[in-house]
Amino acid sequence: MDVSGLVVAPGFIDAHTHSDTAAIDGAEGRLDTAQVSASVVQGVTTEIAGNCGQSVFPGRYSGLAALSRAHTTSAIGRVNHLASLIGHGTVRAAVVGLSARAASASEITRMAAVVDEALAGGAVGFSTGLIYTPGSYADTAEVTALARVAARHGKPYVTHLRNEMAGVEGALEEAIAIARNSGAALHVSHHKTAGKFAWGRTEVTLARLAGLRDAGMDVTCDVYPYTAGSTALGAMLPPWAHDGGPARLLERLRDAGQRDLLRKAIAEGVPGWENTVGNGGWDRIVVAGAPRHAGYQGRTIADLAGSAGVDALDLVAELLLDEDGDVTIISHSMREDDVRRVLAAPFAMVGSDGVPKPGLPHPRWAGSFARVLGHYAREVGLFGLPEAVRKMTGAPAARFGLPDRGVLRDGAHADLVVFDAARISDRATFAEPLLPPTGVRLVVVGGSVVVRDGVVTKARPGRVLAC
Repeated sequence: MDVSGLVVAPGFIDAHTHSDTAAIDGAEGRLDTAQVSASVVQGVTTEIAGNCGQSVFPGRYSGLAALSRAHTTSAIGRVNHLASLIGHGTVRAAVVGLSARAASASEITRMAAVVDEALAGGAVGFSTGLIYTPGSYADTAEVTALARVAARHGKPYVTHLRNEMAGVEGALEEAIAIARNSGAALHVSHHKTAGKFAWGRTEVTLARLAGLRDAGMDVTCDVYPYTAGSTALGAMLPPWAHDGGPARLLERLRDAGQRDLLRKAIAEGVPGWENTVGNGGWDRIVVAGAPRHAGYQGRTIADLAGSAGVDALDLVAELLLDEDGDVTIISHSMREDDVRRVLAAPFAMVGSDGVPKPGLPHPRWAGSFARVLGHYAREVGLFGLPEAVRKMTGAPAARFGLPDRGVLRDGAHADLVVFDAARISDRATFAEPLLPPTGVRLVVVGGSVVVRDGVVTKARPGRVLAC
């Protein structure tokens, strides 16, 4: 093939996805081809899943019957590779349950055994999502005990901080303490300072991380190139609302008195809780995925509530009840200067935080890598092309212990992407979130061409990687 004038790079490695079951969901008809393949069309040849404390590996610990089929991924076939962290929330749900309580010493021992088994079996690290239940019910000592297991395996502690908003500095210090006291390397997931009370604080958090690195600590982070995040609508409610699991949450939402308590919690805050709405407002929360309410998708909670003439919390409660709790949202909570500051940090790598789901998902799943190369590297000049490529190849390969990936050399794995540096651009938008990028000519996974000029071939050479 003549690639004169084009860039030949190692296949991109997405440092942070929630695509654990994408291949299964595609095979079973819950996702279409565009939803499943949005990542690889950009040039992503390996995805790191199991983030934010939620993993489907090992399947018997996932706690969700629909996800226990994860072991069939290899039989279904993947376009690109998947590597997984072992999630703290998954393990805690299996061992402790979904109640808002501390784990006993024996339960921590059992959780440590599960984490040890998973890491020995090939998980590339241990993840937490300390704003999400049941992970948020754990104290620092519990997480430290489990991170020690990761340290013994030489694998990182990967964390969605307990607070990325007004309490971000304290939450970062907790993560640093966990890493120091456990001996594990630290990787901060999708680093941001979100909400109006935290804007600009990346100047402080990045300086802290840089200082730790200068002192010899192994610490890195990942970041997606957008000022909006995405998560579950239920995460907008305080941790106590989730005590006992999803069924108990829905019971509380049916109770008018409980709704009043939820309104009060959002208005006044709860100690230790991130409180996204309190830091921004319902006008910054957009419905992204609600299968039974397609007309809600793309509209803010504030707009929907105003149109219906109801209180925003009541609209949220009814929506969650109608959708059995399964609603995704987009939160416009960050500032551009903070995003650029994190992207430019030499220890930051690119992670889409992509969530392949129906509806109007965040465009980061289909646009992150092309956006970094086209907008931030070529147009803004935040860094040069070689540094941009390093942030999405060699850096994540080193962080997650993937030998002979993220490099171009004889004997390395034949995961490659060929693109036009002058043309590569993201096209995915919040209105059309799955539009493929321009400028990606060829994607090769395991020596097989899987994408040619934007078209996904029938080759399925991807596999689950063990480290």
